[in-house]
Amino acid sequence: MISAAYLPFLIQAVLAAGITALIVGASHFFGQRSKGGKIKDSAYECGVPAEGLIHTRFSVKFFLTALLFMLFDLEIVILVPWTFIYREFLAYHIAILGPIIFFIGVLVLGLVYEIKKGALEWEK
Repeated sequence: MISAAYLPFLIQAVLAAGITALIVGASHFFGQRSKGGKIKDSAYECGVPAEGLIHTRFSVKFFLTALLFMLFDLEIVILVPWTFIYREFLAYHIAILGPIIFFIGVLVLGLVYEIKKGALEWEK
């Protein structure tokens, strides 16, 4: 028998699996490719017929910008919780400033490298 302590986790896991199956199933049956495996001929969202190429190519700069955003977004995800628990570490005399300065230093070195390589220059 399942322990009462694991029951909330089990309920959440069953709900997550059920919602996932429902969304994937709805996408399969009602999605853009639902009629015979072909893309529908009508416009998908706006109701205006598409002109030119439907699937345009993105510049490499777009993907580079996305990767840089993810890098510094990760920095924020790590730094914000660190600022909240820093006070607790100081109370127990645990040195936490050194590792976080190393972490920020590696990110700054990465940014300097990207600037020297010209990755942030749009006009080339």
